[in-house]
Amino acid sequence: MANGSRLAAWEFFGAELRRRREDMGLSQAQLGALVFVSGTYIGQFEQAIRKPQMDLAIQFDRILETDGIFERLYHKLIKDQPYTEYFAHVAELEQQATEIWQYAPMVVPGLLQTREYAEALYLVSNPFATDKYIEELVTARMDRAQLLKDATRPAYWAVLHEAILRIPVGGPEVMARQLDDITTLVRERKALVQVMPFTAGPHPYMGKLLTLMEFADAPPTVYTEGVLSGNLLDEPAVVKRARASYDLIRAAALSPEASLALIKATAEDYRRCASTT
Repeated sequence: MANGSRLAAWEFFGAELRRRREDMGLSQAQLGALVFVSGTYIGQFEQAIRKPQMDLAIQFDRILETDGIFERLYHKLIKDQPYTEYFAHVAELEQQATEIWQYAPMVVPGLLQTREYAEALYLVSNPFATDKYIEELVTARMDRAQLLKDATRPAYWAVLHEAILRIPVGGPEVMARQLDDITTLVRERKALVQVMPFTAGPHPYMGKLLTLMEFADAPPTVYTEGVLSGNLLDEPAVVKRARASYDLIRAAALSPEASLALIKATAEDYRRCASTT
C-alpha cells in the first residue's frame, strides 16, 4: 500500500472513531478518560495525526460497542505497511517530525543508510530469504531515507558510536560509500553528525538506539529499540529524562568538525583496504 493510501486509510480509521464516539454521546475528553489518554490524543487519532496502539483499538471496540471493527482495521493497516509492527508508528511519526535526534550504538541509522549498506544488513539477518523479499525491505528503507533529501525535511542530528565506523558491513567498498554518503549529507547541511569515540568510555544508552522527535502540533516522543522490540513513549517525564541523557551523549561525543574528519579518514582507510584486495 502506498504512503498516500495508508494515510487515507488511517484518516478513515479516525473518521470512523469520531462517528462512533459521537453516536455514543461522548466528548473527546470523556472517551479519553475511559481509555486513559487525554482528549487531545483522541482528537489526534481522529485527525490521523497519531496512530493508536493495538490495545487502544481494542478498548475503542469495547467502549463504543463496535464489534471488533477498530481491531480489524488496525490489523489491516499494520499488515499493509512495510515495517515491523513495533516500528510502524515510528516510521509514520518521522514523516511528521520537525526535529529528529538519534543516538546509534552499532549500526548506521536507517535514515542515513545507503542501499548497499541496507542490503548487507538485511542479508545477514535473513540468510534464507528470497531476493524479492530482500529487495522489498531495502526499498522500504530507502523510501524512509528519502526524508532527509526532501525540501521539507526535519532538522536531523545524529550521534554515531565509533563502532559503527569500524564494523565493515558489506565490505570495505560498501563502507567507504556509506561514509561518503554521510559526509555529503553533512556538507549539504541536511544532517548534523557527531561520533562518540571509543575513548569516551561508558555513557547513557549504551547498546540501545535512541530517537527523540519533536512536532509542530503534537507532544515530543522518545523511541528506544532493542532486539526485535521497540518502545515508543511520550510521557513528558520520560521524554525529559531521555533528552537529558541525549545531552550527555552529545557532550561526550567529538565535535561535528572532528567527527566529520574521522568519518572521512575512515572512508579513506576502507578505500585503501579495497584497493589492496
